[in-house]
Amino acid sequence: MRTTKTLLALAVGLTTALGAQAACLSDAEVGQMAEHYFAKTPTPNFAAQSDADAACTRAKFNKLLLAKYGKVVGYKAGLTNPAVQKRFNTNQPTWGVLYDGMIQKSGFSTAPNYGARPLFEADMLVRVKDAGVNDAKTPAEVLRHIDQVIPFIELPDLVVAAPSKLDGAGVNAINVGARMGVAGTPMAVPATRGERYRLLDELATMQVQVRDGAGKVLAVGQGSDVLEHPLNAVVWIAGALHKENIQLKPGDLISLGSFSPLMPPKSGLSITVDYAGLTGAQPVKVNFQ
Repeated sequence: MRTTKTLLALAVGLTTALGAQAACLSDAEVGQMAEHYFAKTPTPNFAAQSDADAACTRAKFNKLLLAKYGKVVGYKAGLTNPAVQKRFNTNQPTWGVLYDGMIQKSGFSTAPNYGARPLFEADMLVRVKDAGVNDAKTPAEVLRHIDQVIPFIELPDLVVAAPSKLDGAGVNAINVGARMGVAGTPMAVPATRGERYRLLDELATMQVQVRDGAGKVLAVGQGSDVLEHPLNAVVWIAGALHKENIQLKPGDLISLGSFSPLMPPKSGLSITVDYAGLTGAQPVKVNFQ
């Protein structure tokens, strides 16, 4: 018969072999994280979590964000770019919630310390036209159920004291770093079939260029860098939300993910993102004071 000490040793060995993981953060721990978030100060890093426990932590965090902001305006797909996935040691996307007041207009100016661990990246928004988007399985099907494509610079916040220690689940737990973003001029989704096919092709092949105020190119990405086609991010997020009994609805904004590396803002830096090859797309701009 195995002794209690033997069983304890086996349990410790199994935990070590599987890799120790923290459970869903307690209400008090999430409350502390929210306090740091609202104060724009780094919150202590938490131990690695499973995907399920990270989703639980995010749900608690989102309740506090909703109480503060008052309205959900959409969702963001995160870690949709393989280069960004590699940075956070994961091979899958994740999602977060966008709240009222997070989306600013192109030309917006902000201090570079707009968050605890602020960054910026080239992104894109789409706006949901009808609930049929929840059943879309291809980019072409998505296009039938959105009515706007919007240039976007996301201004995320990785929140924790040591962002380099975050993994994919950790990014999920902090609501994928949703903090703020700058939206450019919306482009209406065309009505004719031929124009829609053109838009589909251009979204995949467009060159997304990030430039500073002097015109220097800081980063270049391509539409297909996001899940092989940017609108695949909508397919993915609709499926992920469905698993949690959430439906996309008309008017929701969806942030598709990164076309560039995450970069730190600096005082005096102006950033412009261009979408070369996307007919009708206007540049979007943000200024760091």
